[in-house]
Amino acid sequence: MVNLGAILKHPEDLYPMVKLKLAARQAEKQIPAEPHWAFCYSMLHKVSRSFALVIQQLDTDLRDAVCIFYLVLRALDTVEDDTSIASEVKVPILKAFHRHIYNSEWHFSCGTKEYKVLMDEFHHVSVAFLELGKGYQEAIENITMRMGEGMAKFICKEVETVDDYDEYCHYVAGLVGLGLSKLFHASGKEDLASDSISNSMGLFLQKTNIIRDYLEDINEIPKSRMFWPREIWSKYANKLEDLKYEENSVKAVHCLNDMVTNALIHVEDCLNYMLALRDPAIFRFCAIPQIMAIGTLALCYNNIQVFRGVVKMRRGLTAKVIDRTKTMSDVYGAFYDFSLMLKSKVDDADPNARKTKANLEKVLKLCRDSGALGQRNSYIIQRKPQYNATMIAAIFIIIAILLAFLSAARPTSM
Repeated sequence: MVNLGAILKHPEDLYPMVKLKLAARQAEKQIPAEPHWAFCYSMLHKVSRSFALVIQQLDTDLRDAVCIFYLVLRALDTVEDDTSIASEVKVPILKAFHRHIYNSEWHFSCGTKEYKVLMDEFHHVSVAFLELGKGYQEAIENITMRMGEGMAKFICKEVETVDDYDEYCHYVAGLVGLGLSKLFHASGKEDLASDSISNSMGLFLQKTNIIRDYLEDINEIPKSRMFWPREIWSKYANKLEDLKYEENSVKAVHCLNDMVTNALIHVEDCLNYMLALRDPAIFRFCAIPQIMAIGTLALCYNNIQVFRGVVKMRRGLTAKVIDRTKTMSDVYGAFYDFSLMLKSKVDDADPNARKTKANLEKVLKLCRDSGALGQRNSYIIQRKPQYNATMIAAIFIIIAILLAFLSAARPTSM
């Protein structure tokens, strides 16, 4: 649904939003005809629409491998996420999951909505997996095995220290970075990146998600999911769930800022990883989520709304990132602008202000030293919109045409 208020506030968002919508419809038309591949790509669009758009740009063999890799790990994650499954049932499934992907008859009912469909009809994913090249299969199996073992470990273990936090994030996301590096290398398009910087690519995304999803995780039914490390949150509260209460707002924001400061330590590795990529489609595939992560951190920092609801980038800005991220200059520019935005929110009274500024200054220096900042037109820094009657009328006409087109293009039910 088009948000008219957001469009009026950011009229420059309209064009990339229209492009993104049309690209999404085009991607849906390219879903393969074979039943198992049709299921996999349809499910990919349901569980991650923006990811599906970026993956569609990869060459066919790599696109198929990344699609299956994502769905296998999404299924594994669905088992881990389902707090209604008893630990004695869940742990053996997590540990054996890498073997189940070779069994075209295996399935396990858990999760909700589209994730339940994925689990109930997982045999489609297995059939598609078995059609991948041997190099792709081995990479996916290896990462699935290591991730399942790590998830099983943390079913019975709390995230106490920052080292625990890094270890957990390695299992659930750093290994995704390692796996993708292996798939890129198996395709022959990229050199094999080091495990260290591949791991950082995953940790930066995962830590951003853990920060953003505090309220959703802490309110999980029937049992809270707690990933913020005790070593950090215990400095500000007796219990992690106390941070959501209004009377603890100041301490909550200080804890949040501590978490964001920790996430920033991975940025240098992420920039170095992206700098080494050669294939344009693989570059965009990697760069867009990273820009979304630094943008989300900039919004979350010093923002009490993290403990009240959902904080995320507006759709128009997301569309711009997807549309305009093409080169490393775009990445440096986005990281620079979002880091400046974050730095402007740092309060010197914050307990971690000095450390936060130091981490941000490293990022800003890397971006400045790249020599790329003069080559981009910032679409992040906010400027006061200039409206007139003609512009407003044109916006409404374009929106009306777009809605009419999308309605006409939608198939009628018999």
